[in-house]
Amino acid sequence: MTAVAPPISAVIPFVVMLLAIAVCPLWVPHWWESNRNKMIVSAALGLPVLALYMVRRPAALGAMAEEYVSFIILLGGLYLISGGILLKGDLTATPSTNTAFLALGSLLASFIGTTGASMLLIRPLLRTNRERTRVRHTVVFFIFLVSNIGGMLTPLGDPPLFLGYLQGVPFTWTLGLWAHWAFQVLILLTLYFVWDTHQYENEPPEAQRRDRAHFEPLRVEGAANVVGLALVVLAVAFLREPWREAAIVVLSAVSLWKTPRAIRRANGFTFYPIVEVAVLFFGIFLTMIPALELLRLRGGELGVRTPWQFFWATGMLSSFLDNAPTYLTFLALAQGLGLAREVVDVPHVILAAISVGAVSMGANSYVGNAPNFMVKSIAEEQGVKMPSFLGYMGYSGAILLPLFGLVTLLFF
Repeated sequence: MTAVAPPISAVIPFVVMLLAIAVCPLWVPHWWESNRNKMIVSAALGLPVLALYMVRRPAALGAMAEEYVSFIILLGGLYLISGGILLKGDLTATPSTNTAFLALGSLLASFIGTTGASMLLIRPLLRTNRERTRVRHTVVFFIFLVSNIGGMLTPLGDPPLFLGYLQGVPFTWTLGLWAHWAFQVLILLTLYFVWDTHQYENEPPEAQRRDRAHFEPLRVEGAANVVGLALVVLAVAFLREPWREAAIVVLSAVSLWKTPRAIRRANGFTFYPIVEVAVLFFGIFLTMIPALELLRLRGGELGVRTPWQFFWATGMLSSFLDNAPTYLTFLALAQGLGLAREVVDVPHVILAAISVGAVSMGANSYVGNAPNFMVKSIAEEQGVKMPSFLGYMGYSGAILLPLFGLVTLLFF
């Protein structure tokens, strides 16, 4: 029997959900800060889809619920465990030191997640640079590299890649994106080093003297949580549900129990960010069911077929909408085209284009990926005058769009 596509109107809650995520932080920021209000929006938009699929196809609700639970448990586990690792110290804020921070974050992001790496490193980086007067560009490049592009090598790195893993993409498949990752990371690190060298040379002599005088070696507290993160990686790589999720829950509980509270306080750890992710993705997972079904059944009508088209279409939407549902949307579109069934029913190069677009172009705006706004907020708390929403896009437009053009020519 030929499957019948849901009505186009069934996609409206999904579209409104994504628009709310993009617009509400700018339009009604104080109201949107409340996770209760986010939950109200998620529930209100999800109820029509819930009612439709309770009648139309209840099995789809069950499958999506399983993916949602796995998704939240992984993100929560990475967030909780990484929040128990504290880097203390104040290094000399030379261009070499700052570039090393960004390089380390670009690697860690793939193994403890872009959120985990961002929260682990942003405060030590700001502490290292607190004597300097020119810091804004460092935070901007941190968002580019640590909060986004760095998380490309494993399903743990960025939410869209973990959703791909839940859809059947092999755990090690993303390691094949190492060339895409290395090309972007090396170019951005080189550009940053040149830029920061120029800025450092123009720092007031007194600022440079204070920076050298306040040196304190880096030290790690809560190091046992590093083992916990390694065990999460092994659980995701070798276990299947429900044992995978059970292992992550146990590791998270042990971290909360054993880690001294002073470490989490020093990290500024709260449950707010992970609760925010949970309530927003409750609405996203529920409302996107008809959108994904429509794309699988009628995606060929949109005219997006080549790798470069998937790269830019996925990437530009990921710049302003959440990159996780955007990834799933274009994966469903590719699956509906009937192309070579190499991995999860799509060609390798198409899946690479979707993956790289979703992860990399989340850096184009503050709303492209969850850690972006978190890093901006922490930097402003520390006295760094960050660019406005449009000002940040001036940086990303001048630096990232030409880089993505080169990625297109080289890979897609």
